[in-house]
Amino acid sequence: MALIGQDVLRKDAYSKVSGAARYVDDLVFPGMIHGRTVRSTVPCGEILSIAVDAPGCTVVDYRDIPGRNAVAGLDLDQPCLVEREIRHAAEPVVLLAHESREALLAARVDLEVRRGDAVLDPRQATHFHKRLAIDKGDLEAGFAAADLVVEGTYSTGHHEHAYLETNGVIAVPEDGGITLHGSLQCPYFVHRALQVLLGIERVRVVQAETGGGFGGKEEYPSMIACHAALLAVKSGRPVKLIYDRSEDMWATTKRHPSLVRHRTGVTRDGRIVAMDIDVLLDAGAYSTLTPVVLSRAVLHATGPYRCDHVRIRGRAACTNTPPNGAFRGFGAPQSLFAAEVHLDRIAEALGCEPLALRERNAFRPGDTTPTGQVLGEDCAALAVLEAAVERSGYRKRRVELAAERATGGSRGSGRRGIGLSLFFHGCGFTGSGEVRLASRASLELTEGGARILVANTEIGQGARTTLAQITADALGWPLEAIEVATPDTGRVPDSGPTVASRTCMVVGGLLARCAVEMKARLGGMSAGEYLERHGPLVVTEQYRQPEGMSWDDATYRGDAYGTFGWGCDVVELAVDPDTCEVAPARITAAIDVGRAIHPQVVAGQIEGGTAQGLGWALLEQVTMRDGAMANASLTDYIIPTSIDTPPIDAVIVERPYPHGPFGAKGVGELPIDGVAPAVVNALRHAGIDLRDLPASPERISECASL
Repeated sequence: MALIGQDVLRKDAYSKVSGAARYVDDLVFPGMIHGRTVRSTVPCGEILSIAVDAPGCTVVDYRDIPGRNAVAGLDLDQPCLVEREIRHAAEPVVLLAHESREALLAARVDLEVRRGDAVLDPRQATHFHKRLAIDKGDLEAGFAAADLVVEGTYSTGHHEHAYLETNGVIAVPEDGGITLHGSLQCPYFVHRALQVLLGIERVRVVQAETGGGFGGKEEYPSMIACHAALLAVKSGRPVKLIYDRSEDMWATTKRHPSLVRHRTGVTRDGRIVAMDIDVLLDAGAYSTLTPVVLSRAVLHATGPYRCDHVRIRGRAACTNTPPNGAFRGFGAPQSLFAAEVHLDRIAEALGCEPLALRERNAFRPGDTTPTGQVLGEDCAALAVLEAAVERSGYRKRRVELAAERATGGSRGSGRRGIGLSLFFHGCGFTGSGEVRLASRASLELTEGGARILVANTEIGQGARTTLAQITADALGWPLEAIEVATPDTGRVPDSGPTVASRTCMVVGGLLARCAVEMKARLGGMSAGEYLERHGPLVVTEQYRQPEGMSWDDATYRGDAYGTFGWGCDVVELAVDPDTCEVAPARITAAIDVGRAIHPQVVAGQIEGGTAQGLGWALLEQVTMRDGAMANASLTDYIIPTSIDTPPIDAVIVERPYPHGPFGAKGVGELPIDGVAPAVVNALRHAGIDLRDLPASPERISECASL
C-alpha cells in the first residue's frame, strides 16, 4: 500500500492555485443570456395578480412548466414557481431573462398579495413534516431505578453555509433536451428534478468546479437548475443564473433550528439508567430533506452513551419560513449539542467530574445503541476521549483554571474555563438508504492507466485525490496513472450523492472492488497491451450491504449505520468580563476516521469542520424578521476568520472499519458535531450557565450566573 496514508499532491492543487479551474460564472456559451428570480416578500399569503413591465425579457411563470410544478426531492411538495399560495418569504414566483444585466435589473414585476397569518415559531406549529419514535427497554423501570433525575432544554438557531462560491447554474438547450452546468454536490439529484419538471428524458447535468457546499448545494441546486432550464426552454438560448451573496443567503436553505428537551435518570455512582428525549426541528415551509435530517438527529440524541431504557421522540415542524435543509452534520450537531451540555449539568448535579461521567458511560464494543445496533470492535469512544484529554492536558488545566478563579488570579485575562464533548457520527446513509440507492461506480481502462467514473463531486474536500489513491493502490499502479472524470450524468453512473460522509467509505469501497476486478482481467498485461488485444474495458461495481446488517424503517430498529466515527473536542477559552466576548484559546479535536487515506486531507477536514462549528457556537446568528433573514450579507452575518480561530490540534485516531476501503470511515461531518457543546461546557467551567446557541456576548451578559 504505497499511497494509502501518504500526503500526496492533490489532483486539483495546480488548477486551483494557478487559477485555471473554471467555476460556473467563468463559463460562457454562444447566445447566452442572464436570468433573474422574482420572489414573494411575505411569509404567508395568496397572490391576487401579477403585473410585469419587462421590455425585451423572456418571462416565465408556473403556466410555462411543461411537466410537474415541483422541485423533486424526497417529496414533491415544493413548487418550482408559486401558482397562488405563498408559504414563505423568498418563494419564487416569476422568472426573467435578458442578454443585458442592466435591462434585467430594471424590469419590474409587481405582486398583489392578500397576506395570511404566518406560523413562525415551531412551538406553535400544528403541522409536521415528519415524526419519529425510538424506544428501548422500559423507561418507567429505568426512572424507578434512578437516584436522581436531571431535566433541561437546549436550543440552537439557523446556521448559514457561507460557502465561498454562491449558487449558480447555466442551462443550455442541446440536442432536443437540456444540459445543465452548475455549482453542485449531487448531479443526479438535479438530473431527476429536471426530468420531472420538464417532462423529458434528454437531460444531462455536468458539475462545474465548485467552491464549497457543506450541504448547501445538496438539494438547493435542483431549484435554481429548474428555473434556469425553464428560461432556456422558453427563450431557446443558454441561460446563466447566478445568485449574489444577499439572494443566496436570503433564499437558500440553512441548518434547522432545534429545541431539545432531556430528562435523564442516573444513579448516585454516575450510571445513566433512563433517557427521555424530545427533539423539535423547525423545518420551514417545505420538507426538502427534513425527514432524513430528523432521522439523524434522533439517532444521535442520546450521545455516545450506554443506557438500557430510552425513549426518543422527534418532530419536524412546518412553519412559514424558508425551507431548511442539509448542512454538515445533518441534524446530529443539534441533538449532540443538547446531549453533551446536558451531561455536564448531570455531572454538576452528581458532584462529579464531567470527564469521569463520560468514562463511566461511554459506549464500548459490544454495547447496543437505542435502535439495538451492536457496536463492533471499531467503537472508539474511549480511545478518542483518552487521546483528546492527554493531548490537551485537560485534567491539569481543569484544576489550574478552577484554582485561578478561586483566587481571582485569572481576572486580568478574563474568566477562563476548559470543557470537553464526546460525540459520534454514523457514516454513510441511515438504515437501508445505501441499499435503496444501489450506487454504482465504474473504472475505465485508458492507454496510460485507468479513469474513475463516479457521480461524486469534488467540493473542496479532496475527493478526487483520495478516490484516486484508493484506486491506484488497489491496482498497484502509481497515482499518475489514475484520472478522475468530471461528474457528468451523460458519462458517469449514479454513484449516489456527495453527502453523509459516504464518498470515501462507500464509493471508495466500490472503486477498490473495481480495481481488484480490473487487475484480475488484465492478467498481468499493461493497460496498452490489453486495449490493443481486447479493446475497451470498463468495470462497474454496485453497492452490496455488508453481511449481518439489517434495518427496519417501520420500527426504527436495527443497524442504523454500517459504522460510526468517534470524536472528542477539548476547548479552552476566556470570557472578557466587560464585553462578555469569548476568546477561544485552543482546541484539541481527536477524531477517529478508521484509516486516514490522506492524513493532510483528513486534518483539513478536522480543522475546517471545527472552525465552522466554532462559528456556530459563538458568532453566527441568523436574525429572522417577519419570516425572512434580516442580516443576509457577510457584513451583518459574522463568520469566524483566522483571527477568531485559535490553534486547532487535529489528532487522528484510527480504528479501522472492516468494510471500508483499507479500513476508512467517513470524516467530513464528524468534526462539526462536538465544538459547540465543548465551548458551552467550557463556559460552564468558567461559571457561566448557558443552554442556547450562539453563545453571543448578549446571551452571556444576560446569564444570571455571570
